[in-house]
Amino acid sequence: MRHRKRGRKLGRTTSHRTALFRNQATALFEHEQIRTTLPKCKELRRVAEKLITLAKRGDLTARRQAAKMIHKHAILRKLFDDIGPRYQDRSGGYTRIIRGELRRGDGAQMGYIQLV
Repeated sequence: MRHRKRGRKLGRTTSHRTALFRNQATALFEHEQIRTTLPKCKELRRVAEKLITLAKRGDLTARRQAAKMIHKHAILRKLFDDIGPRYQDRSGGYTRIIRGELRRGDGAQMGYIQLV
C-alpha cells in the first residue's frame, strides 16, 4: 500500500528524477513558461513553489538551499532578485498549469506551466 507516499515516480530512478526537476525548474525560472507532459507539470509545481518561497525569504541560508536545486548562478540570481520580490505579498500559488494538446507521437497529455 502507498499510504503517505507523496509524488510520482515517472518511471525514473530517484537520481534521474531529481536531475529532471533541477533542469525543469531552471528552465521554468529562465523562460517563465515551459511545455512538458501534464504529470511532470504537476510534480514540477511542488518543486518550483518551494524554491519561490525560499526566494521570498531571501537570506543566505535560503539562497544556499535553493542553490542545491538551481546550479546556474545567473538563474539563481534572477530567482532571488526578480522573482522572489515579485511574489512578496502573495501567500502561495505562484505557478499556473494549463492543459495543452495531445502529443502527436504517443498521445501524451501535454501542459504548460508558467509563473503567475
